[in-house]
Amino acid sequence: MYISKVSLVNYRNFSNSKIVLTKGINTIIGENGSGKTNLFRAIRLLLEDASIQYAYKLTENDFNRKLGNAWKGHWIIISLEFSDLSHEEAIQSLFIHGAGIAEADYVEKATYNLFFRPKADVRQKLSELREGDLDGLKELLSTITIQENYETFFTGKSTADFNDPDVYKDLVGDFENVIFPDTIDASKYGSKIPHQLSVSKEVSFTFIQALRDVVSDFHNNRTNPLLTLLKHKSGEINEIDYQPISDMVDALNNRIEQLDDVQNIRKDIKNTIQDAVGRTYSPSSMSIKSSVPSDADKLLQSLKLFIGEPDEDYEGGLHELSLGGANLIFLTLKLLEFKYRKSRETFANFLIIEEPEAHIHNHIQKTLFDKLDYGDTQIIYSTHSTQISEVSNVENINILAKKANYAEVYQPSVGLMPESICEIQRYLDAVRTNLLFAKGVLLVEGDAEEILIPIMVKQVYGVCLDELGISLINIRSTGFENVAQLFHDDRIRRKCSIITDLDDAICNTNIVDGDTEEEIKYKQRVEKSKKSGSERKTKLDKLVKENNWLAVFYAKHTFEVDFVLNDNDWEVVRIIKQVYKDKDTQKLAKKELESKDVAVFGRRVLTMAKQEGKGWFAIMLGKHIFHKTYIPEYIINAIVFAKDSFSVEIIADISKYRINENIADDKNHELDFSLSLKSLEKYRNGSISLSNFILEVEKVIPYDQLLTLLRKL
Repeated sequence: MYISKVSLVNYRNFSNSKIVLTKGINTIIGENGSGKTNLFRAIRLLLEDASIQYAYKLTENDFNRKLGNAWKGHWIIISLEFSDLSHEEAIQSLFIHGAGIAEADYVEKATYNLFFRPKADVRQKLSELREGDLDGLKELLSTITIQENYETFFTGKSTADFNDPDVYKDLVGDFENVIFPDTIDASKYGSKIPHQLSVSKEVSFTFIQALRDVVSDFHNNRTNPLLTLLKHKSGEINEIDYQPISDMVDALNNRIEQLDDVQNIRKDIKNTIQDAVGRTYSPSSMSIKSSVPSDADKLLQSLKLFIGEPDEDYEGGLHELSLGGANLIFLTLKLLEFKYRKSRETFANFLIIEEPEAHIHNHIQKTLFDKLDYGDTQIIYSTHSTQISEVSNVENINILAKKANYAEVYQPSVGLMPESICEIQRYLDAVRTNLLFAKGVLLVEGDAEEILIPIMVKQVYGVCLDELGISLINIRSTGFENVAQLFHDDRIRRKCSIITDLDDAICNTNIVDGDTEEEIKYKQRVEKSKKSGSERKTKLDKLVKENNWLAVFYAKHTFEVDFVLNDNDWEVVRIIKQVYKDKDTQKLAKKELESKDVAVFGRRVLTMAKQEGKGWFAIMLGKHIFHKTYIPEYIINAIVFAKDSFSVEIIADISKYRINENIADDKNHELDFSLSLKSLEKYRNGSISLSNFILEVEKVIPYDQLLTLLRKL
């Protein structure tokens, strides 16, 4: 039995979300604040014995923030769907009478639901309101409080899709039109599960929280995993086998107490008290006793763990370990605790692990979670780690995306054919899994773009792609289609820009009389590239057609040629001496790069890139990129599409950077930036619009790259 679906409605940062899970290992990916911890808390409220009490203590803060102050009357719904139920009589009995969807003599699916809802008297009053009576609804809702008017209710055997907005209206009510049900169809929404049939009592469930300060956890008796294991084992000790040890401990305590030094100190204490207050007020007796525990459980629980770091002979306490070492030991003990727990007879085993990668070396992360498979256990873990996500199957990944006051959930493999999933899985390595974490993605197919685009953005606009939430992924020979298909209404709803070359000819490719054999071959290569570029464009344009999440942005020729085409010959000239040692060749190269004819400078820059290798050529060139370098417009367009929306703060920071760079360049103080800076602050605090700010900037630096970007927003 495993959890196949989690439905969350109005719970914390989940307005209406569905998480699809599979057997075995499942990965939850999401940025900070996207809801990973809240998802786990929701599951724990239904399946963890220690957390069920909190299901009865929900507050208005547990409602989704999209509702704001309008939470009154609404429901929180947490629904778990189980699949692959065993045909054993015991489990069938539980779910047929409790949570099962009974369509035959046995059930294979079951649901277990938590409703946090208004009590029956409030629901009755809502149902009695006339349709459209908004004033009456407002008056009734104004009297509702969590403490007096809400209840927690568990049901099973539901058949409804709680993520369907129409289902919510049918069950809870239509607040806009003031239509509320007077009865609830138990066959659709589930019947009450008696407390004695709670699913949590029949499963093994272990939650391992994020590793924050494990050394403190080891010192806390409540959170110490070693103490938990020792308590578990102490109950299994045979008293007859333990009796000789107990006798030895008692004898040891007695010998310690009879030591001369101990007895002398006892006498000195007694005499000092008598001298101070006299015999009348002195204690009648006094002993110094050794308190080494002789009881089996107490003695075991007094044991401490000592560990040696890898390749070291010294064994030290946990506080002496590295953070990563301590975390690894903590995680290991919790896994062992889970093994002990699941050894008892239960219908299913669940292990939930929150962000296990903290302070753990990349190789250990990959090895640990590559091996983390208990066969009969469903494992769900959340992570920020590309190393852990690398060893995750794309079919078992859920991505949580943070939005304003709510989260969206994406399943990246939904609707894809098996061969497509295999292609994607092959290329989601430790580098490329970045695209699963990003707010926006740039796909490129060359080393030059991978190296230089981040440098250009940082130098020209003062922000890095990471600050913009954009991952740049070099697909190399993968083919854009294999990765780009992830971005779709049914899968990852994030913007993805494809950046590629159109490979338009940089010269006249017609072969004429007098062309040398070398010239003929060159023209044929250019023509062949042009044809390939045209075919690539047809293919990619078809791929992105009617897909709002994908767009293609083309260099007219190639990245290197278009770079120089955008008045960036100065940067390339700077590296001529690194590429060519011959003086005459250096002079010729400089002359050609400074030419205005694309056939001339284009051929030269491509020759240089080919000679050095495009990656190394880009590294050399990157050292000379600065704020005056012009970013080709097709790249700016790709960034704007991938970013989707720019916050006021990001725009203001970029603007401040560009203005300051221009001020630094204005050595003779010929330009007056005072009004631009004042307008910038007004824009930052919301006093003027972006268009008005642009007008002020245009007056001073009308051709600056800042305006190229701002006009596109």
